[in-house]
Amino acid sequence: MTQINDYERSTMASETLLIVDDEAAIRQLLSRKLSREGYRCEEADNAEQALDMLTANSTSLVILDIKMPGKSGIELLPEIKSEHPDIAVIMATAVTEMSVAIQCLKQGADDYICKPFNLDEVALGVKRALEKRDLQLRIREYQQFLEEKVEEQTGEIRKLFLGAIEALVCALEAKDKYTGGHSRRVTETALALGDELGLSADHMEDLRWGSLLHDVGKIAVNQLIQNKPGRLTQEEYEHIMIHAHVGAGIVQPVVNERVVEMIEHHHDHYDGSGLNQIVAGDDIPMAARILAVVDAFDAMTSDRPYRPAMSREEALNEIRRCMKTQFDPVVAEAFLALMGQKSGSPA
Repeated sequence: MTQINDYERSTMASETLLIVDDEAAIRQLLSRKLSREGYRCEEADNAEQALDMLTANSTSLVILDIKMPGKSGIELLPEIKSEHPDIAVIMATAVTEMSVAIQCLKQGADDYICKPFNLDEVALGVKRALEKRDLQLRIREYQQFLEEKVEEQTGEIRKLFLGAIEALVCALEAKDKYTGGHSRRVTETALALGDELGLSADHMEDLRWGSLLHDVGKIAVNQLIQNKPGRLTQEEYEHIMIHAHVGAGIVQPVVNERVVEMIEHHHDHYDGSGLNQIVAGDDIPMAARILAVVDAFDAMTSDRPYRPAMSREEALNEIRRCMKTQFDPVVAEAFLALMGQKSGSPA
């Protein structure tokens, strides 16, 4: 069951949720559960009533049924995001509508929950969506603050804020036994590989920040799917992969375009075969090609819910096997050489 500490519960007291569903029993079920978790819950049974309530009240998050008589949740979603961009939205869907739910994520929804509901999963999804919303609001405050400061102050402020985002990544990883320390390990190896490839000092700094922050978008990923002990379905895989796009959007206000593109493209395949990929080969940013190899190696050599860690040699063989397809062959060769130097024997 979801555990919530006293601080989190006191924070929730100021969070108002709107549950939008044409079925009263579902609204009442969700309202009872989330009220017990410390949220203030309101209900609407159609799109028009929901829009009126959002205009009249201060709302943090909406749980929105995809299918309703009259204007559907799919039609209502873009109106909410346009008129109330600071409100988080979780779509409620039947399992058979999963592809529709994922399309809603691409249109601005923060998460989805499936009927019949597991109420503990619902509470966890709400908590994570509000955490993401809070981060986005803090980034916006940072932007406004920067605009008021003279140029010489912005560098130090930027470092402080990026440090805060880095701390968030570490906190998220610390909650997951499978990813603890992942971003720091990836950063250390990526910088060694960047040095091996002769990157300039500016590009090395970009590589450092992109590596540290590459998984920040996982704040939007359903942890029950991420930690699923079996093979993912295609739709579950597509849901997890939204983290690259979400992460790029989160850091965009405070980093340069090279770091944004690195995070956006770090799961692109060199041969263009990656999910929803629009660039390939050398058109993929070099830093993203570096991160792709290092990230994959660290993932392969770490335990996962669905498999134990590979041995170092098995993972290196997989990198070797996927050269020219998933990985840039030049980057992969440099990585294999680097691993051989570290081990004191040929890779």
